[in-house]
Amino acid sequence: MISTLQYIDSQTVTYALAAVGLPLVAAIINLLLPARSGRVGGWISAVTIFLSAVCAAIVFGSIWNHNALHTQQLWFTIGNTAVNAGVLLNNLSAFMLLLVTVIALPVHIYSTAYIKSEEQNRYFTYLSFFCFSMLALVVVDSMILLYAFWELVGFSSYLLIGFWFTRDSAVQANKKAFIMNRIGDIGLLSAIIILFAQYHTFDLVALFGTNGLVFKSTIQNGMWIALTGQMPQVWQYVAFAGIFLAVAAKSAQFPLHTWLPDAMEGPTSVSALIHAATMVAAGVFLLGRVYPMFSADELNMLAIIGCFTAFLAATIALTQNDLKRILAYSTISQLGYMIMAMGINAYASSLFHLATHAFFKCLLFLCAGVIIHEIHHIKEEHQLTIDAQNINNMGGLRKKMPLTFIATLIGCLALVGLPFTSGYLSKDGILIQAFEWAEGKSVWFKIIPIGIFITSGITAFYVARLIFKVFFGEFKLKALLPNVHLHVSDGSWGFRIPLVFLSLCSLFPLFSFNPFSYEHAWLFEGFSLSNNVLGESIYHHVIPVSISVLSILVAGWAFSVYVKQRRLVLSESSFLFKMSYNQWYIDAFYKRVIVKAVLLLSNALYWFDRAIVDGFIQVLQQVTLFLSGLAAWVDRYLVDGFLYLVTQLVKGIGNFFRGFQSGRVQYYLFSMLAAVLAVFIIKLLI
Repeated sequence: MISTLQYIDSQTVTYALAAVGLPLVAAIINLLLPARSGRVGGWISAVTIFLSAVCAAIVFGSIWNHNALHTQQLWFTIGNTAVNAGVLLNNLSAFMLLLVTVIALPVHIYSTAYIKSEEQNRYFTYLSFFCFSMLALVVVDSMILLYAFWELVGFSSYLLIGFWFTRDSAVQANKKAFIMNRIGDIGLLSAIIILFAQYHTFDLVALFGTNGLVFKSTIQNGMWIALTGQMPQVWQYVAFAGIFLAVAAKSAQFPLHTWLPDAMEGPTSVSALIHAATMVAAGVFLLGRVYPMFSADELNMLAIIGCFTAFLAATIALTQNDLKRILAYSTISQLGYMIMAMGINAYASSLFHLATHAFFKCLLFLCAGVIIHEIHHIKEEHQLTIDAQNINNMGGLRKKMPLTFIATLIGCLALVGLPFTSGYLSKDGILIQAFEWAEGKSVWFKIIPIGIFITSGITAFYVARLIFKVFFGEFKLKALLPNVHLHVSDGSWGFRIPLVFLSLCSLFPLFSFNPFSYEHAWLFEGFSLSNNVLGESIYHHVIPVSISVLSILVAGWAFSVYVKQRRLVLSESSFLFKMSYNQWYIDAFYKRVIVKAVLLLSNALYWFDRAIVDGFIQVLQQVTLFLSGLAAWVDRYLVDGFLYLVTQLVKGIGNFFRGFQSGRVQYYLFSMLAAVLAVFIIKLLI
């Protein structure tokens, strides 16, 4: 008889598998639908992702802050190694399962209005498959399956980034994303191989569970302290390097971050999903899955890279004019916060910020999509040669698109981290813990919290710049078409409903009833590494106030520059401005040095292959042909000639002796007489 607990566990696993499998069903249906099915496929995908979200919510209610659920079955056996496949449901996987589906739902609804009906089948096939890949990634319990779905997430993003494949820029962007992510995939595969070679298992629970093989760990004062490691140090570092490459590629961290801004060539709704809860979130999720394996030095490296990436991307966003690229660099910067938080042992705050960022960044991209959609419509209607994504072609949209303006404002306030937004709770929590982490350490460690504090100020400036240039001042297109009434609106209800939903989710009540304390957020409490109540330091009061005051002052400065038209401190001809505008020349360096070096090496290898290898093969071919011809001549004229001579000789001898067999008695008697006479004569002569 099955116990009640077993029955509940079985139901939970079923709901988890349903949440994962429903988007795959939608992808298959869309793939099989006829090309002229209109918007049917879009609504099929939207309904299935809604059902998937319901299943994920049921799983979340069963798993959150309860015992983890792990079930598996034998998959295959190689030698003495049994490889299992199963489902691992704990706080992390239940949270990600719910987050992905809840974010994907408004994106699907939005997409039904954003994507043309004749393109919807292909689009929703890709989008549903993308969601399936990400959902499967977060629940699997094996490193092999994790790697498989990790690759499928990358492949799905490749399809979506290059969705408009007739554009050369989209084709180049998806190739760039695919290639750069392959670098990270090689790193992840190397780490998996090393872990298996050391511990002879792919099981995530056996490796990284509470009593896992990788590290026997303890939690002291909310910090994960590695006590004993079983892996040789050199392999530990190599495995860490592999994991870091995987995270840097997927979550767009320095130095593998340059693909993400180019990925904006895909539909804006795709950008919203990639930047919010799927592609880039996979890297942070991976860190959460394997977090026990990192030593103190490796965590410090994560903190340094995360801090630098956050600062780097924020400074680049200052001068960009493409609306989606500004948001893309903002995503890179915010992911830097999350990676840095993992490095300073702010594990809960990192995942907390992952959740809050998912909502307000998805909101900002969908708002950008509405704006670009309206500008593009004017461009097509009046045959203008403008860039619909350039914020210099916008302005004055505050009154024309009131809902979009309010939604964008809420998203931007959350991005900056001002009070009463979800971003205030998660982002300020990271800053507070960064200063607490650096307390008592050497002066070099204090660069990290100071750097992230400065980055917050920079974030406030580029966010204010975006708001003021897009929504304030005069509508720039009116000057190009002075005698034409330009109709601009918030779009259909398919645009409006997702914006309202995500705006509400970007405010504090979704995560905490206390708008000023991140420690009381239910998500933070669920991911805390210790139940110990941390004492409040002075940073809990100073940092939030300082950040808020700094952000307001910086926003005021941006207002004076972009609305009051006062002169900016840095001129566009200055070195720092050019460095920011040209993205620190990192991409240019890759193209001119790395790409050219690879092409040069490839051409050299091609020449070596054609001239040396193929030349040697051709010489070998000629020698072989000559020797073959010589052998054929010898075989034909010597061997066959000798054999022909022997056969003729044998034939002559045979014919000669055959003459003696005539069958005539007289001839036989004559022959015998001749033989006797011959013998007699020979005897006389001798």
